[in-house]
Amino acid sequence: MDTTSSSTKRRNTNIKVTGCNACIRLKVPSTSEGFEIYHFEEAHNHGLVSELNMDLTRGRRQLQFSEKEFIQGFQCMGFGPTIAHRVQASLMGGQHLVRGSKNDWKNQTRDVRCLIADADAQMVVDKFSDSMLHLDNYFSEHKVVDGELHGLFWADDISIQNYNLFGEVLAFDATYGTNRYSMIFVPFTGVDCHKKCVCFGVGLIHNETIDSYQWLLKAFLKAHRTQPPLVLTYQDPAMKKAVATVLTESKHRLCMWHVTNKIPVKINGDSKRNENIKALVHKLVWNVFIKPETFESRWHDLIEEFNLGDNNWLTDMFAIRKHWVPAYFRELPMCCLMKTTSRCESSNSQFKVYSSMGNTLVEFMNCFEKALNAQRDARRQLQHKTTTETPPLKTHLPIERHASYTYTIKTFQEVQKEIYKGLYNCARDRIESDNGLNIHLIRHKDKRKGLVGVFKATHNPTDNTFACSSKGFTHIGYLCRHIFCVFQIDQIDEIPEKYIPTRWRSDVLPSSLFKIEARYGVPLDVRSKLRQQFLSLTGQCVDRARGCYKTIPKEPSYNSKSTIVQDLIGYKIPETITITAPKGIRNKGSGSRKRKTGPGEEAKKKSKKPKRFCKKCNKHVCGHDSRNHHKFMQAKERRRKEREQRRKERDQMRNEKAASIGKQSVEYGESDETQDSYESDDTTDSDESRETDSSSDE
Repeated sequence: MDTTSSSTKRRNTNIKVTGCNACIRLKVPSTSEGFEIYHFEEAHNHGLVSELNMDLTRGRRQLQFSEKEFIQGFQCMGFGPTIAHRVQASLMGGQHLVRGSKNDWKNQTRDVRCLIADADAQMVVDKFSDSMLHLDNYFSEHKVVDGELHGLFWADDISIQNYNLFGEVLAFDATYGTNRYSMIFVPFTGVDCHKKCVCFGVGLIHNETIDSYQWLLKAFLKAHRTQPPLVLTYQDPAMKKAVATVLTESKHRLCMWHVTNKIPVKINGDSKRNENIKALVHKLVWNVFIKPETFESRWHDLIEEFNLGDNNWLTDMFAIRKHWVPAYFRELPMCCLMKTTSRCESSNSQFKVYSSMGNTLVEFMNCFEKALNAQRDARRQLQHKTTTETPPLKTHLPIERHASYTYTIKTFQEVQKEIYKGLYNCARDRIESDNGLNIHLIRHKDKRKGLVGVFKATHNPTDNTFACSSKGFTHIGYLCRHIFCVFQIDQIDEIPEKYIPTRWRSDVLPSSLFKIEARYGVPLDVRSKLRQQFLSLTGQCVDRARGCYKTIPKEPSYNSKSTIVQDLIGYKIPETITITAPKGIRNKGSGSRKRKTGPGEEAKKKSKKPKRFCKKCNKHVCGHDSRNHHKFMQAKERRRKEREQRRKERDQMRNEKAASIGKQSVEYGESDETQDSYESDDTTDSDESRETDSSSDE
């Protein structure tokens, strides 16, 4: 065989075969204890390893379980093996104290993915099925098409409890680039008692079609059993259709930011005019105090003022105004809890920090669990702060002290602001009576003591209920400053229980949500707990905790590659594979990373670019400076000549056309006035073309 043939590729390896016969052989004697040397060959045919380079030998470069666990832990946090190796070297005190090189650590990640291989989707489905059997209130569902995984939804007990407590408003958004199969990641997000993002469940879908979203929402309803009052998404036709079909009892709302942010792009005109229009539209649509009739009247006035009646996009947005303008949601409880999908994007970005687009589904699940643990641990810290600390007070009112231990700290800060404004920025103008109701007219002033408006705060002494024309309690779930102004005047020292929703109370979260057993990645079996204790000492103790080595240096079964990988990833390798991960998915996020921009946005970007000073022109200009002035002027002159040539060609064609028309007018007896009108039209067209060319030249 010709080993130098170009068709034969040599495997890259750092093991060099030299035919060295040096060895030592041992055996166990039958008559005595210990070992007996029965063969020894001392001569080497190669150079020996220096004492300073013993860490580079093959034996010392073999990774132990502690190093492999360290690599896996870093990968779950969104860091690769190279960074993990650097951190380990820093912790150990030098590169020479770390087992294995960077390539060895990279090979460990490669070995994990090679062992997972085609069993990826099967391992995830098996893990979820096992969780449903052994964990309380755990739900998962998957969809398989032609042996490929096309849909996956799961929600654990904490997610289901979160939805029962904080499920008034549900938002979900699609995220890309979380796994190697391009499956779309769809987390369901809400707002908890600390005004932080909370996860209600997670889905992975094959594509962004109506069928995929319908299947996902149906799986969500199976897990939670009740529909949310309000659903918030961005302007996706598939999402809109799926929500209308599945969540029939929910009110669907579109993200306001995605609508208002398109104004400069959708409206033709200079950037200053567009910014003015955007500011006026913002002021109108973000007003939660006006009624729908008032909004429509002001909208028509705005369209008429800027002559935008022929703008198709604004006409379309006005046609669907009931899906995104806050005035149409003012009667819905908690309608101001979320008005945009920014919380979805914040939650999605947090999950993406821990994962990457090269991860397998198994690796993605481990990364997701780490991210979810971080989210829940942040809430645990806020809850601990609420339980053990007392926030500072700003007023002397007893009702503020009552609110300080009734609400969570974050909610109390908002309520405290309303109490403070009710005391110093609001005053009762007069009080009226109507059918047994006390109507307080409250004058609301801003920080410069300018009048904002007059609001009606109504008190029914019969059932001790309060209501305000601003509908602050309906919008967000705690009383507004106008009601607190009435409380201060009537000397009410405590907030009535009916106006303290359960979702904002400091004791709303049950203690079971913070147990160690409810957290992901926390070892519960005795062996794992023992291993975690030894981990704080040395890496060698971690390996010994997995089982003691025998007297004879024989590799134990628990150190086999398959066993180690299963311990690291937390998934069992199936014997048979019936479900495979999807291949060849192309979705909305797989195209070009550069989105298309309109002329309005391009003009806006160009206007923000700083001008450079050209010494040849002796002024600040765009597009060139003194270094490329000559080339720029040559190109400008070339464009001017090309425009002049095109202008001459157009004039010649028009003259020929006019001559032919004149000849026809003579034949048919056409009047001179008609000929003059043709000439005037040609002149007008020529003037318009010159103006267009001149503006483009500028």
